[in-house]
Amino acid sequence: MDYDLIIVGMGPVGATAANLAGLWGLKTLVLDKAPDIYENPRAMGFDHEVMRTLDNIGLADAIASHTMPYRASHYLSSGARLIKRIDAAKPPHLLGWSPNYVFSQPPVERALRARIDTYAHVKVQLGAEVLDVQSQDQQAEVLVRDAQGQEHRYSARNVLACDGGSSPIRTRLDLGMEDLTFDEPWLVVDVLLNEGAGSALPETNVQYCEVERPCTFVVGPGRHRRWEFMINPDESPADIAQPESIRKLISRWLPAADYEIWRASSYRFHALILRQWRAERIFFLGDAAHMTPPFLAQGMCQGIRDASNLVWKLAFVGRDLAGPGLLDSYQAERAPHVRRTTEVAKTFGQTICERDPHKAVERDERLLEQMRTTPDGMIRQSLIPHLNAGLIDSSPAAGELFPQPWVSNRDGEQGLLDRFTGQSLRLVLAADFAADNLLRHLPEGLKRLPLQIVQLVDKAPVVGDSANHYQEREGLLGSWMAEHECKVLLVRPDHYVFGSASSEDQARALIDRLLLELNR
Repeated sequence: MDYDLIIVGMGPVGATAANLAGLWGLKTLVLDKAPDIYENPRAMGFDHEVMRTLDNIGLADAIASHTMPYRASHYLSSGARLIKRIDAAKPPHLLGWSPNYVFSQPPVERALRARIDTYAHVKVQLGAEVLDVQSQDQQAEVLVRDAQGQEHRYSARNVLACDGGSSPIRTRLDLGMEDLTFDEPWLVVDVLLNEGAGSALPETNVQYCEVERPCTFVVGPGRHRRWEFMINPDESPADIAQPESIRKLISRWLPAADYEIWRASSYRFHALILRQWRAERIFFLGDAAHMTPPFLAQGMCQGIRDASNLVWKLAFVGRDLAGPGLLDSYQAERAPHVRRTTEVAKTFGQTICERDPHKAVERDERLLEQMRTTPDGMIRQSLIPHLNAGLIDSSPAAGELFPQPWVSNRDGEQGLLDRFTGQSLRLVLAADFAADNLLRHLPEGLKRLPLQIVQLVDKAPVVGDSANHYQEREGLLGSWMAEHECKVLLVRPDHYVFGSASSEDQARALIDRLLLELNR
């Protein structure tokens, strides 16, 4: 067998999967038909879960100048009346990062690819067209035409299809997608402001819920700004994307002399979910598995969650640390999560896209009433679901994201907890939990897994203390555990909580349940 893993497609999702495969030591081949990255922006937003993954890869500092915390979103009806407000959660941030970000996609993609080059066991082929993928009992085989026109056949334990919304692999396998009945034509325009221009533009992101033409304004990093315009029935996507049409649309906010058009593309915003995410040894990720309307800025997030969910499981199974049944949890976990997130985005889109004047008035009154009852507005993070199926326990906090506090260790080093523990299985112990006996008698089955112990302590650890001791700076994790009435957590490598316990006996039973589930 040539590789542990072959990844087809090297957009943000495929490149993230390749980096995670590098972290987990998987011998990997990454294939992409294009000779280089697409130099225009497409995705523009991601959330704290994605930033946590990017930091795990080692990219947070490298991409810092190309990202910016997401501004609040204001929904305005005709007459510029505020009818809805969505804000971000206030500090301290649950995952250690700002809840949402805007970013410039091309430099972030370049950083992802540069990081891949640091792994000797991850190989990249650009200009490589995948002609066929066949899944067999013991391996998958991929037929590739390289940039010189030569054909090659490679084998791997598994293949990840990250080949986009049109996914040739999915199409060849004739795998159907469920349509969640959202299909709207929009024009997306990215501009770069000229020096000193744009001071009169909104300082927040704005959804203009106007029946004449719904549209969106997004504040990007630096001089990057985005407008999205719904295409009217009497307009053609090709005509409205012409520079003169774009300048006319944007003239409401800016004169043409104040900006340069970076990119303009027309799209049909869809809500689609693949019915079958796995075909034997072929797994589908990102747009190949689902398409989400952009109104919640979760499209790319969904795909990176796919990669974060799946790659560690492939590593566990490949190293005989878990049974092959673990891979069945991929669709069981991701499909419901994607469905719920897509449905929320679809609902937001329907709110914005209302073209009937009478229904728009009803919408406005309904949302104004919601603002009166919740004057602080909606918190964006409350809209993203937890896991509710798959490799999770039935105990409190199971399926929730594990918080990430700022900590210090016995050497006086300070940082976010992931930077000490990495993407590993973690056994987390509260500061007031007597852990010695539990730790002395951990099962051999647990100790053979990639495991990190996190023992919270009240006083700053010093040289001579256990390397497992960490003191929190703000009490974020300790407070969260107290709220969930637990003393012990088992946390998966993708930062989702497997389960919790409040006593030593419960902790032992929890560990036994994890080992049982992993070996199915």
